[in-house]
Amino acid sequence: MRICLFGLGEAGSEIGRDLADSGARVSGFDPGEVDTPAGVVRFTDPTAAVADAEVVIALTAASDSERALAQALERIPPRALYADFSTASPGTKRDLAVVATHAGLSFTDVALMAPVPGKGVRTPALGSGPDARTFAERMLPFGMEVTVVGLEPGEAATHKLLRSVVVKGLAAVVIESIEAARAAGLADSTWENVVAQITSADEGFLRRIIEGTGTHAQRRRHEMAAAAELLESLGVDPVMTRSTVAGLDRVLLEGIPPLPADG
Repeated sequence: MRICLFGLGEAGSEIGRDLADSGARVSGFDPGEVDTPAGVVRFTDPTAAVADAEVVIALTAASDSERALAQALERIPPRALYADFSTASPGTKRDLAVVATHAGLSFTDVALMAPVPGKGVRTPALGSGPDARTFAERMLPFGMEVTVVGLEPGEAATHKLLRSVVVKGLAAVVIESIEAARAAGLADSTWENVVAQITSADEGFLRRIIEGTGTHAQRRRHEMAAAAELLESLGVDPVMTRSTVAGLDRVLLEGIPPLPADG
């Protein structure tokens, strides 16, 4: 199979190398100063890279997703499968699908659900769109497992972005806490405490802290307002902490959303 990759950065390089190792004929294009993965034939012109491609995979930043599709749209073979792996919004994915479909291409919205380094082509992925199942079937022999979650472009992106609210938000909260702890001379002990809390967490822990927020929102709001005051005194802008105060204000007005049944 002839596969073209748009984007040869961290994710594209590992996936491209693995696809080539699995027997795919892989071409690639990236305007940046990045290394060319082993087994990938790199082109300096995107229109040359897509010649005869049966599948085109865009592994670009969300801000580049529209440009990636447009750069060689007229040269991608008709009925080729175009898969956008960017972390773009569901609305952007739907817009990309309209453009691709109008050009006679099959479009799949793909969301990578774990970091690619170390996993490469075997990174867990979700796919959506009317041709998502076809894309998943075509890629499975090369080691890429795509779980189809819907028929509409943007559904895979929705799954990922809802998860990102937690994962990226958690990272931002920990960064703010450690920054303040360092200013207070307590970085080591704070880090140890945070690590212990997170690594021991299970579903029961998660339910307790969420349900406890509903019960104790007023007290926790005062606690987090005091935390924001502490961070300001340490010279740290409490962006995430202030957001927590605002979130608790909303809980006081609206309560917490119903949680799914026990798994």
